[in-house]
Amino acid sequence: MQQTLENAIHVSDKAKIKVQQLLKEAGVGNDPGYFLRVSVVGGGCSGLSYKMDFDNESKPTDQVFEDNGMKIVTDMKSLLYLVNTTLEFSDGLNGKGFYFNNPNASRTCGCGESFAV
Repeated sequence: MQQTLENAIHVSDKAKIKVQQLLKEAGVGNDPGYFLRVSVVGGGCSGLSYKMDFDNESKPTDQVFEDNGMKIVTDMKSLLYLVNTTLEFSDGLNGKGFYFNNPNASRTCGCGESFAV
């Protein structure tokens, strides 16, 4: 059974624009069945890493919600680490692409791709 949660993961305007661009480049920009899947997996210098994919199949235990007009899906275990996290995108000279601004992280690595709680 799917559950709709409000404001579990926020999406900045810049991140939304980039996700929409990538969906179009993948040829699924006009398919409302596709969504952004975000998860947390073990690994990285700090112990946990973020993972993002496009998907069009929900699992029975997925947590589904929407922010800034984007459908985001995560598994329950990952949601525990991602509550109130903001997906950001930086494209400046020193831009790092997508990154997560996670208030639950007690420590992050220098590259910003892994964290610990």
